[in-house]
Amino acid sequence: MAEGASTLEGLVLEARALSGGLRVALLSPAYWPEVRRGTERFARDLATGLIERGHRPSLITSHPGPPSTALEDGLVVRRNRRPPERWLHPLGFESYLTHWPLTYGSLRRSGPDLAHALHHADALAAARWARHTGRPSVFSFMGIPSAEGFGHRRLLGRVMQAAVAGTNALVVLSNAAAERFQSLLDVEARVIPPGVNTHAFAPGGERAEHPTVFCGADPAEPRKRVSLLVEAFKIVRRSLPAARLVLSRPRRGSAHHVSAEEGIELRDVDAPRALTAAYREAWASALPSYSEAFGLVLLEALACGTPVVGSNLDGIPELVDRESIGRTFDGDRPEPLARALLETIELARDPATPAACRERAEELSQERCTERYLQLYRELL
Repeated sequence: MAEGASTLEGLVLEARALSGGLRVALLSPAYWPEVRRGTERFARDLATGLIERGHRPSLITSHPGPPSTALEDGLVVRRNRRPPERWLHPLGFESYLTHWPLTYGSLRRSGPDLAHALHHADALAAARWARHTGRPSVFSFMGIPSAEGFGHRRLLGRVMQAAVAGTNALVVLSNAAAERFQSLLDVEARVIPPGVNTHAFAPGGERAEHPTVFCGADPAEPRKRVSLLVEAFKIVRRSLPAARLVLSRPRRGSAHHVSAEEGIELRDVDAPRALTAAYREAWASALPSYSEAFGLVLLEALACGTPVVGSNLDGIPELVDRESIGRTFDGDRPEPLARALLETIELARDPATPAACRERAEELSQERCTERYLQLYRELL
């Protein structure tokens, strides 16, 4: 047996000895520090919630480096080496399709009570493991499936269908995502919105002196439409010349077309404290995305007492469901987005707004999310 496998088994056995709780293996194609998107934060938050309730989750993931296993803040993290992927995109495949056989092997060795996949390739591993062991598996799809994606990515439709059919429960983040699965694959999905850590993301400090808009989305991701936000911000500056726009600094080497210019700042917000500080100082947090299943960055901003702006598409209106916490906008033109930004900046001047934002965030706390997943686990077990 490989040394990494022995280490993984040892840590899992040690965790079992410490608690009689559920042994849940979370499966994700990537994890910190390599990637810090919503899925990775969701995995960490759910694991933390399970640990706090006496359960012993582990995370099986992949990365470009050698295999390793470590105990990170109470969570056993197994990082398998990710086989090369450079050939995938030129041939029309999506990323993260090469690692799942190694994930399956780690599942077989660690022997959890339940496997919980956060990506459709990982769900293939979970489904195969469930067939072999008779234990249940869960597939949480963290986005919104699209007919366009099925048509433009080779094997995506077949992989998704196999993932959905082979796992015991399909979970999505919003009613919009559930409706899309129903229309595309004729399957029913359980809706469990992601939760926000209301302790880590909380009001504090003072807002910036001048009206400030923050966007935590990746500028290199086209569907986030950060360039649309930049155009809308230029219109905002006509009414508020001192206004500022703070954007997440793209990772080195990523393809993006956003640069620092007058009134626009690119800031490194990968560190949790830096991200929380950006939410707190902002007058409004914006996410102009399409194909957004929920909008976790908006929920984090609300937890910090900051009103939000999002597109009136997909799952975002389910989060921004009242005018006391922000605005949504229609279309793909900068003018409607600019109007929504100006209205939300004005909303930030209302002393009652932070409490309204915080109240909405508490309705979607990580505690509630964890309890709903535990309910599902118990049903399956």
